Amino acid sequence: MNKIQDNIRKMKRSSKWKLIIFGVVSFIVVLFLYLNMGAVKKQPMRRNNPLVQTQNITRQDMYRHITLSGQTVAENAVTLAPKYTGRVSEVRVRLGDTVKKGDILLIQDTGDLDISIEETAASAKGAEADELVADATYEANYYKAKSDYELEKAQYERNEYLFSIGAISQNTLDIAKQEYLASKAAYEILENQSEGGNDAASVLSKRYAAEKIRHNVEALKKQREDLILRSPIDGMVSYRKAEVGEIITGGGKVFSIVDGRKIYVDCTLSENDAAILNTGETVPITIDALGKTYSGTIIYVSPSMDETAKTYTARLYLNNENNDDIKTGLFARGSIDILQRKNTLFAPKEAVFYKNGKPSVFVLKDDKTVEERAVTIGLLNDKEEEILSGLNDGETIVLNNQDKLSTGTVVDAREENK
Repeated sequence: MNKIQDNIRKMKRSSKWKLIIFGVVSFIVVLFLYLNMGAVKKQPMRRNNPLVQTQNITRQDMYRHITLSGQTVAENAVTLAPKYTGRVSEVRVRLGDTVKKGDILLIQDTGDLDISIEETAASAKGAEADELVADATYEANYYKAKSDYELEKAQYERNEYLFSIGAISQNTLDIAKQEYLASKAAYEILENQSEGGNDAASVLSKRYAAEKIRHNVEALKKQREDLILRSPIDGMVSYRKAEVGEIITGGGKVFSIVDGRKIYVDCTLSENDAAILNTGETVPITIDALGKTYSGTIIYVSPSMDETAKTYTARLYLNNENNDDIKTGLFARGSIDILQRKNTLFAPKEAVFYKNGKPSVFVLKDDKTVEERAVTIGLLNDKEEEILSGLNDGETIVLNNQDKLSTGTVVDAREENK
């Protein structure tokens, strides 16, 4: 019985403490809520005005930022191919060898051609001998015909005199005349062949035949020379595809020679960039593969658009003062700011919006309202648009949230740093 009473008393004391703890916790919660509600009530109510970024517009020099990117190229890079198909008898260079202009790179088999040259040269000598024989024969025939003609002429003239005095008959005179005319005709034929001091036609014919064969010899020698492939420039062998004993095809690429002493960067340009980029400008050029920046000078801007790519080309000379081994085909990049207009008004592109195809901006007034203003656009670059009319020097324009604005709208403005 005593135990039951002790348990009842313990339960009463436990319930009493639970009530006390619950009351304390409830008081703390109520106090926390009260304090926070008071803080919320003390916060000011925010007005429902559009929040916009703004920028003050003043007259400044307007620049166009041009980014240039391209690949390194050598001043000279020559692809070599044999003129004729033939067997390779000798290769004198390896990949990576340095060569000078005129150095022999490859020799094709010349055996058959050497035989043809010797045969044709012998024919040329025979033709020259025929020319000498023809010339000597003509000279002999000419002087004999001339002598016969003069003799028959004198004989005929004597016979004419004898006939005039009745010493000979008409028949004898006629025979003398015929012999005279025959010798005259033979002489005139030879004489006419060399009229004007030229050699006789028979001699010229032999001479031209000999000359033709001599030209054939020269053509064969030139063909033989073409079987010896030489370097047309100083440089390095950057490509080789020829081995001794193999047949190489005429016109097929067998060597490339690259002269890397002068390196350039070829870049593509848009028409807007090409219109204002000038030769002589200096541009820092970075080659990422080397981790270095070089001074580049613009030496060429193409005067016309590439009809296929619809782009322009610029070439920059890379000033390699450190004599670095810059290979061709490396990616290179740089940028330059070109003055477009001095002392002009221009706005960021995001400030300009279009209604019915016409450009406008929102101008921030002193009373925190905005005004829609039509403007006239001039020059453009990658970030700004020139404002020719519609804005005044020193006015502030809105850069964003234009779709939420109209003339008279009150805004909360935050100025954008340029």
